[in-house]
Amino acid sequence: MELNGIKPAAGAKHAKRRVGRGIGSGIGKTAGRGHKGQKSRAGGYHKVGFEGGQMPLQRRLPKRGFKSQTLKYNAEVTLAALEQLGLAEVDVLSLKQAGLVGQLARVVKVINTGSLTKSVKLTGVGATAGAKTAIEAAGGSFA
Repeated sequence: MELNGIKPAAGAKHAKRRVGRGIGSGIGKTAGRGHKGQKSRAGGYHKVGFEGGQMPLQRRLPKRGFKSQTLKYNAEVTLAALEQLGLAEVDVLSLKQAGLVGQLARVVKVINTGSLTKSVKLTGVGATAGAKTAIEAAGGSFA
C-alpha cells in the first residue's frame, strides 16, 4: 500500500450536485429554486421568524409573567430528606455537600413534607411553622 493509492470506502463520497447546467441534467433552468420571489434570488435571505412583513407571531402575542432572579438563591428541604440524611447537626454547607440543595443556595427552609423521628439541630436553616413543630416534637432544635 502506498500513500498515493489510499481511497475512501465505496459509497463514502458522492459528487456535489451541479445545478443550473442545462435541461439534460434534470436540475437546469431554475436550478431547484422555483419561480421568482426572494428565495429564488442570489443574496436573498430573511431573519428567523420573518413572515414577509406581516407582524411576526412572537410580536403578536402578549408579554406575560415575571420570574424573579433571586429565586435561584432559595432552596427547600423536606423533613423526609432530613430523616434520610441522618446527621445530628445540619447547616447549609452540609446540605450542599449531601446534594439536597443547589450550590447557589443561600436561604434554605425546611418544609413539612414527610415525617421526622431523629433529633436534628438546625443551624442557619429556616423552617415553616408546621416543620418547626415537627422538628421540636422529635427533640430537635434551632440555632
